[in-house]
Amino acid sequence: MKVTIAGCGVVGATIAYELSQVPDLEITVVDAQPTPIQADVKECPSSTGAALGVLMGAISKKEKGRNLRMRLFGIQYYNHLVPQLAELTGRSILFNRQGILMLQFPEDDLTVWNRLIEVRRNQDLPLELWDRERLNAEFPFLQQASAAVYSPSDRQIHPIALTQALIEGAKMRGVAFKFGAKVLEMQGHQTQTSEGSIDSDYLVISAGIGSREISAVDIRPVLGQAIHLRLPQPLSNSDLPVITGNDVHIVPLGNAEYWVGATVEFPTESGEVLPPDREMFDAVMKQAIAFCPNLKGAEVVRSWFGLRPRPQGRPAPVIEEVQPNVLLASGHYRNGVLLAPATAEQVKEIIFKKL
Repeated sequence: MKVTIAGCGVVGATIAYELSQVPDLEITVVDAQPTPIQADVKECPSSTGAALGVLMGAISKKEKGRNLRMRLFGIQYYNHLVPQLAELTGRSILFNRQGILMLQFPEDDLTVWNRLIEVRRNQDLPLELWDRERLNAEFPFLQQASAAVYSPSDRQIHPIALTQALIEGAKMRGVAFKFGAKVLEMQGHQTQTSEGSIDSDYLVISAGIGSREISAVDIRPVLGQAIHLRLPQPLSNSDLPVITGNDVHIVPLGNAEYWVGATVEFPTESGEVLPPDREMFDAVMKQAIAFCPNLKGAEVVRSWFGLRPRPQGRPAPVIEEVQPNVLLASGHYRNGVLLAPATAEQVKEIIFKKL
């Protein structure tokens, strides 16, 4: 069976890697970008290149349901995958196992968290509520927060390093990659691209924003900006978790370097993408400095923005057949990295039924 995958961000790459383990599949991945996803770019049309890779599972306020199951599956998947993939490819993948610390401020209602802690206890997921004294003892460089919720089981992973390793691993297992070609449509047993046709029995569309042009499903871009900072010395001598407060993330990278982000900038009613909003970017930095004053005056290594694919009027992500032998697996909005493994698992199950 010949399977073509449209899109090679983290979702497409994860699908390709998982399908590469299925016997009797011939897999081709097609991506409109001329080269695989790269780091250190100012503007990244792929949401993967703009992502921070924060994996919120237990600390998500979702108590049950499909989305929570997908989140938890993703975290467990990466716990097992990262060492295996690093050994297979020889690539280093930055994977923070220190958890996530979510700051709470005087105006926040902690009763919601007390309830969630009890729910998570019944789900065998650790979640802790820290008071100001504990927060001061662990992370004295943090200010303003009156409490914090700590989730030791949640994670953060470098999205680009992960995607590059998935591509390399899939190649080693026989997957073909064609960059610089845009998938147009599926006709019979042919996937039509801007660079010619490919023999296909099945097409999987995982092209993020580009998915709407192939599938006609209304997926709209939401812009996000982030920044990479370098300090004269680390915030702590210990390995840090991801620190988040008021939806602003501080992601430790090692070597006194940190990512800070990200904005959430919606398009116009017609779906037009507006230029990056400087005021929103400044507001994110101002918020980060407010609860972590040591970031003030940090050296800016780079700043960037990208587009997240958000389904219009329906939950993210969208995983469904849009026509015979054409599956849409896209629209992951702000959780593409986290939900990619469960998406790939669902795609694999659907492909199994076709064999």
